[in-house]
Amino acid sequence: MFMLKSLFGKIWSDQNNVELIQIPTGALYLVRQEQPQGNRECVYHNAVATIRRTSTSRNYQLVISRAVSEDDKERSDADDEMAFLIDEGLQFYATAHEDYPAFMWRDFADGLADSIEFIMDPRKVNSVTRSIFEVTFLQCAWERKTGRSHEEATDEDLEQLKYHPDGSTKTKQVPDAPDAPAAPAPAAVKPAKPTESLQSITGTSDPQIVLTATADLYLYDQGSGLFMRQEKHVTAKVAEAGRFLYWMVVDGAEAPWLSQAVSSRMNMNFSLENLSSVWNYYDEEHRVFSWLLRFADKDKYTAFQESFSRLLWETLHEESWNKAAPIEQRYVQQAYEQDVAMTPADGEAAEHRTLLSPRHTSALSDDDDADEVEAELDPMDEDDEQFQDAVPEPAPIRAPSDGEVNSQLAVGYKFDRAFVVRGDKIGVFRHTDDDRLEFANSINKISTPKGKLFTPSRVMLHEQDSAMVLMDPNNKHALYRMDLEYGKVVEEWNVNPDVPVTNILPNTKTAQMSADKTLIGTSRNGIFRIDPRMEGNKLVDSQFKLYTTKHDFSAAATDDNGRIAVASNKGDLRLFDQIGKNAKTALPALGDPIIGVDVSSDGRWVVATCRSYLLLIDTLIEDGRYKGSLGFDRSFPADARPLPRRLQLRPHHVAYMEEEVHFTPAHFNVGSNKETSIVTSTGKYVVSWSFEQVKGGNPFAYVLKRFEGTVVRDDYTYGSDQSIVVAFENDVQLAHRTQLRKPTRASLAPGTIQSPSAGKTTRRQTRA
Repeated sequence: MFMLKSLFGKIWSDQNNVELIQIPTGALYLVRQEQPQGNRECVYHNAVATIRRTSTSRNYQLVISRAVSEDDKERSDADDEMAFLIDEGLQFYATAHEDYPAFMWRDFADGLADSIEFIMDPRKVNSVTRSIFEVTFLQCAWERKTGRSHEEATDEDLEQLKYHPDGSTKTKQVPDAPDAPAAPAPAAVKPAKPTESLQSITGTSDPQIVLTATADLYLYDQGSGLFMRQEKHVTAKVAEAGRFLYWMVVDGAEAPWLSQAVSSRMNMNFSLENLSSVWNYYDEEHRVFSWLLRFADKDKYTAFQESFSRLLWETLHEESWNKAAPIEQRYVQQAYEQDVAMTPADGEAAEHRTLLSPRHTSALSDDDDADEVEAELDPMDEDDEQFQDAVPEPAPIRAPSDGEVNSQLAVGYKFDRAFVVRGDKIGVFRHTDDDRLEFANSINKISTPKGKLFTPSRVMLHEQDSAMVLMDPNNKHALYRMDLEYGKVVEEWNVNPDVPVTNILPNTKTAQMSADKTLIGTSRNGIFRIDPRMEGNKLVDSQFKLYTTKHDFSAAATDDNGRIAVASNKGDLRLFDQIGKNAKTALPALGDPIIGVDVSSDGRWVVATCRSYLLLIDTLIEDGRYKGSLGFDRSFPADARPLPRRLQLRPHHVAYMEEEVHFTPAHFNVGSNKETSIVTSTGKYVVSWSFEQVKGGNPFAYVLKRFEGTVVRDDYTYGSDQSIVVAFENDVQLAHRTQLRKPTRASLAPGTIQSPSAGKTTRRQTRA
């Protein structure tokens, strides 16, 4: 059941959304404990079950509301809704009543401890929706119990919270897979969870199939570094498992190979040049597998790629693909195409490795030699001397054991300083002449001018690195200016009592190199100038653009001319030439929230960060009346939107990493003649793309390095495309891009990977 957590990102992502999840129809009964007969009483014949946030952090309610269409059979003294504080003590569990699925929990009102039962019609509420509702309840109960985010809860933690009315143990032990080695490579074992059919997933004997495709199925084998063919001519089917929820099953001739929810967590990669799609699968034990479907011809590949992209878009947007405008549909489809150059090639083409050699991209016949085909599939790169360490690896600077973790990073432009936020303290680090990082001093007990301590939620260097602007998460209508010479907050800037500030950024990309006093702020629906020199409120009314539509802005960045790119949690992107006016260009959303954005110095390029991929966009208008202008200054022609390019990690590299991809905000290098690389991180890995090779059509032109700690933030030092300040939860380190290597078994995973005993993975070993 807990593999369904892959669908939960959109449930929890919007903090302004009070309702987390809802079951739209059911019947509510009161079950009295002390009446042996006639102890069931219908409270609402037609009701809605909702899990709702409360005003208290980490506290949630289970709310049962009377539906509008209820008739007069309802109990006359019943209110329109009943609310229950979600807590382990409710003894909430899934059950059944006369073959109808139900949820049951205790009602401790008035000390009676009766039971409440919510019964559902399986034809209207399928098993996927019920499972997601149950796990969301457990996550809420876990947050209340521990005071920590549900993202920290493991499957075992949630299992411990499940109530078992029969008194059985709360911890379910998953048996080891038979015949599996003690420490196998992922491709040498099978997932712990048995593969489910579409009938069992959707709760119906006749599931609605929305996509069917035939292809050859491969599984990545870590021991050999090759994709090994498991079966020819399998059938991949996607069925509707709920409202805008889809489930994919890959069926073999004898039985299904695997099944999983359609979501961005799959890290799906498409390659037209290879006629293949590759994705990740996570089993119940958090092991990562990399599967590949290889299509016989371009038509079959294109049909699958376009249909799957539409279904993923519907999952993320929770609306029908047909409601998207044709221009938006084309933009989304282009974003999923890979192996396409973004700019005309100058001179010799960049190196570009493909999954298959050109002679294998044509139609396949049943007589193809399996071993020959597998040998042409992309092997793991071996170590390249070009990427051996050019400088000794510096020792990390470890933070004290104070119970806090590093959370924010600001790298100076004017002076070689880096500032790391840790609770209500800021560590200051100096970039030395011999290209190392050393601890300089610490700013302790950050507080408002009135003496109230706070942990900054965001920091920005200001006024030639002499000051720092801080955001207090407990006061979103004010900013605080810290004098870095004194290490003390000296000013409180009240922005506007009606406009909460969610983000701050400099007027231009390098404004902190100047004495510029003003800065830019954004709210969920607005963009505005902040001028600290003004009396009273610091928001400049004449440079304030407020949208009536809920855009939910999440990130923003400027170029050297002050042009602004603003992204949202919905995944769309807007380009402005100046504050106070409408956007010149609005680019559609793929559906994933954008958590970070950066703009090249000249405004030509924008990189937006989503959880599992980066989105690179060329803003140059190449056709029409405004040819040669940028999308910041002029609107793109309706039929000539920029071609978005997704930058992802190869799924079989993720399988080596043994953890899901969760990128930190990506940045261009800044301060040199031009941008040459992009840096981000995920988990324990720092990742950097070659900008030139990406523009030339290679979205996999990245190098990386694995560290011991989890990376919190990273950014280039000013004027360098080699030195990267890396802030871990408890360490700070200066990394060098020359230490980052092509993805190899050595660079991706610690230790030596043992090869499986057989050269080819067998069905018995791998099938679910």
